[in-house]
Amino acid sequence: MKLCSACLLGINCRYNGKRKPNEKVINLAVKETLIPVCPEQLGGLATPRIISEIKNNCVVNKEGIDITKNFKQGAEEVLKIVKLYNIKEVILKQRSPSCGCGQIYDGTFSGIIIKGDGITAKLLKENNINVITEEDL
Repeated sequence: MKLCSACLLGINCRYNGKRKPNEKVINLAVKETLIPVCPEQLGGLATPRIISEIKNNCVVNKEGIDITKNFKQGAEEVLKIVKLYNIKEVILKQRSPSCGCGQIYDGTFSGIIIKGDGITAKLLKENNINVITEEDL
């Protein structure tokens, strides 16, 4: 059993409210139980919502509003689920300010990718959970 970003299974939870299913993740779901979660929704953010990126260790949306609290709350909720089900590995959406693992956008909303982890990915790694992305499958 693994936990995965709900958007990778085609659930409409992305910031823009659109679907972005990942074929590899969907194929994996046929063979293995995947628990879908969206840390941003678990943190109280609506779908759709204003796009956000990490800048100076804070999550801000394109309007300049700091929503770090929501992202941290969502990450904590995901960690609770991981512990509840004794999950050892999660599959997260690459480059997301929540789920990005090793790559995130630079906070300028210009499409520039930098090294770094999203809020949820970082918390899970700090708790010794193996984090992979859809690109690692």
